[in-house]
Amino acid sequence: MQYNLIIADDHKMFLDGLLSILKSEKKYNVLLTAKNGQNIVKYLEINPDEKIDLIITDITMPELDGITLNKIVKEKKNNIKTLVISMHNDPNMIDTLIENNVDGFVPKNAEKEEFFLAIKTILGGNKYFSKEIKNIYTENKFSKLKENEIKLTQREIDVIILIAEEFTTQEIADKLFLSKHTIESYRKKIISKLNVRNLAGLTKYAIKMGYIKS
Repeated sequence: MQYNLIIADDHKMFLDGLLSILKSEKKYNVLLTAKNGQNIVKYLEINPDEKIDLIITDITMPELDGITLNKIVKEKKNNIKTLVISMHNDPNMIDTLIENNVDGFVPKNAEKEEFFLAIKTILGGNKYFSKEIKNIYTENKFSKLKENEIKLTQREIDVIILIAEEFTTQEIADKLFLSKHTIESYRKKIISKLNVRNLAGLTKYAIKMGYIKS
């Protein structure tokens, strides 16, 4: 059985290398190569009845990136499998791809054997994620769970915001109609709750949670 593949990558050297590797396997037929996702979307629209088994894509590309391409493919042509090959290992990118039902993700520095294993696994109807990608995804999920476990009172959030906005302890006490001693107690308790080391850590948390703008 022969499988039809499409590849999107704006790095010519990597693209040529990929084509060279795939040529060694006669069962893989490369229908199209593109420098960005937009060209692939157009190709799918022009050739709605073409049998396409797998799209291999990078993440960062001009006009239309690999994350958006995967989302469009999964919304419009869910029967087409998608494999991301990228040097990016940003947890949020990985998260988004998995949420949008990507079929696999391997880093660009993966060995040829793992590349073929990923393709074979995906075309066989299963997902394939390299160990590195799985570890990043798991650690990110665990980190988010820990974040969600932190319960702050509205008063503690008020104190964090004012600290992050660089008000002094006395100014915060005056604004919240509390004593300076009470604000200091709040600050120590919050630092302990969030497991941060100092006021800079509190500020980072406030920005991360969207309490203040960076």
